[in-house]
Amino acid sequence: MSDEGLRLAVEKMRAAGVAPAAVEVFAGYYRDLEAGATGLIREDDITPLLDPPSLDAVEVPPTDARDALARTAIIKLNGGLGTSMGMDRAKSLLPVREGLSFLDVIARQVRTARTRYGARLPLILMNSFRTQQDSLDALAAYPDLKVGELPLDFLQNREPKLRADDLTPVSWPADPSLEWCPPGHGDLYTAIEASGVLDALLDAGFAYASVSNSDNLGAAPDPRIAGWFAESGAPYAAELCRRTAADRKGGHLAIRRSDGRLVLRDTAQTAPEEMDYFTDEHRHPYFHTNNLWFDLAALRRTLNERHGVLGLPMIRNSKTVDPTDPSSPQVIQVESAMGAAIEVFEGATAIVVPRSRFLPVKTTNDLLLLRSDAYQLSETATLDLVTEPAPLVDLDSKHYKTITAFDAHFPAGAPSLRDARSLTVHGDWTFARGVVATGDVTLADEGAPRYVPEGTHLGG
Repeated sequence: MSDEGLRLAVEKMRAAGVAPAAVEVFAGYYRDLEAGATGLIREDDITPLLDPPSLDAVEVPPTDARDALARTAIIKLNGGLGTSMGMDRAKSLLPVREGLSFLDVIARQVRTARTRYGARLPLILMNSFRTQQDSLDALAAYPDLKVGELPLDFLQNREPKLRADDLTPVSWPADPSLEWCPPGHGDLYTAIEASGVLDALLDAGFAYASVSNSDNLGAAPDPRIAGWFAESGAPYAAELCRRTAADRKGGHLAIRRSDGRLVLRDTAQTAPEEMDYFTDEHRHPYFHTNNLWFDLAALRRTLNERHGVLGLPMIRNSKTVDPTDPSSPQVIQVESAMGAAIEVFEGATAIVVPRSRFLPVKTTNDLLLLRSDAYQLSETATLDLVTEPAPLVDLDSKHYKTITAFDAHFPAGAPSLRDARSLTVHGDWTFARGVVATGDVTLADEGAPRYVPEGTHLGG
C-alpha cells in the first residue's frame, strides 16, 4: 500500500466531478484505512445508555409545536436500490399500500401536515446517481410539493471501491458503474453543504431538519417532536426505540468513557468476539432508528469550524465488486453513518419514541406485513397498526427474497394478517385471493410448489 492508491482514487473522483469536500473526506478515510484503522468501538470504551428521555413524558404546548414544525425541513435518504430484494431501481418506488409507493405515501404525509399545521414543510430527497431521475419523475405527480426556490433533491456523493489487496481503485469493464459506491449515509452532511441546500434552507428561514430513511413510513412529520427538539436547545438529536429480541442487529447509542459524549455503534463497528454485548437487548436496551434531527445553523457553524469535514468514524465494509458475483474481486468500501454525527455536537441528545415511528422495509417479510390488513393507511397518510403486537412474518428466502419472486407468490395481494401472531412459510407456496391467517401459522416445505386456494383460513 502506498500513496499511489490514494492518488489514483482522488484523480478518479475529480474526473467524475465529485465535490471537493467529499474528496477530502474520502482521503481522510483512505489514510485511516491504510494505517490499519478498523473503525471498531470496543465495549470497554463505552457504557450503556440506560435512561434517555421519552416522548411519552414530554409536554409541548401546541402553539410551540406548530411554530417548530413551521421552521422544519423534511429530508429523506433515498439512495437505496433495494438490491437485497433483487431490485435495480429506487426502493422507494415499490408499491406499498393501495397502489401507492413509498414516495407517494411520503408526499401525502407532507402535504397533509402542511394543511393541518400551516407549515411550509419542504420535502427534500438525498438521492444517489442511480435513484435521482426515477424519483424526481415520480414526484412530478405532486407539482405543489416544491417550496419556493428550494430543490426537491440533492445528490449523495460517490467514491471508488478499493481493491482489498492493494487499495487501488478497482476496475470492472463489464459494468463500470460497479466501480463506484456511495460513501454511506454519513455523506448527508457533506452533500447537503456541497449542493448548496444547507445555505438555501437557512436563507429561506428554516432552523431544523428532520431526517429519516425513505423506506421508513413511520417517520412522518411530527410537530410534537419538533417542539421538543426546539425547546431542548440541542444541536442534534436521535430518535430511539426500546429493543426487543428482533432488534439485535440494529445500531445503538452508548456513552464514550473518555469524554462522556454519546456515540453510535453499528454492527460493522463491533468486534466479532464482542457481538454478544452488542446483541444483548438488556445491556444496550435502545436502538437507533436512523431518524434524527439537527439544527441547521449548528451544522453550518460546525462545518465551517472543521473546514467541511465532520470527521465521522469510519466504517470498513468488505464486499465483492459485483455484489451478485462472489467470484468477482474483493473490494473495500469506506463508509460512515449519519447517526455517528451525534458525537460531533456538544450537547447532542436522544429521545425514546413510540415503535410506530420505526417501520422500515428491509426484506420482503417487512413488505408483506405493511401490505397486509395488519396496517391501515390513515387520512393523514400514516400507517397505523390495527393489531398488537405486529405479526411476525418469516418467508422462505429461497422462494420469496426478490421482489419478482415475492410478487409471483402473492399475485392477488397479501393474505389477511390482522388476527395472526405469526406467519412462517417454508418452501414454495403461492397464495390466492382472500387467504386469512389466524394465530400462529406455519406452512411446511412439501418439496413441490404448492397453492393456497382462494378464501382459505389458515390456523385458528
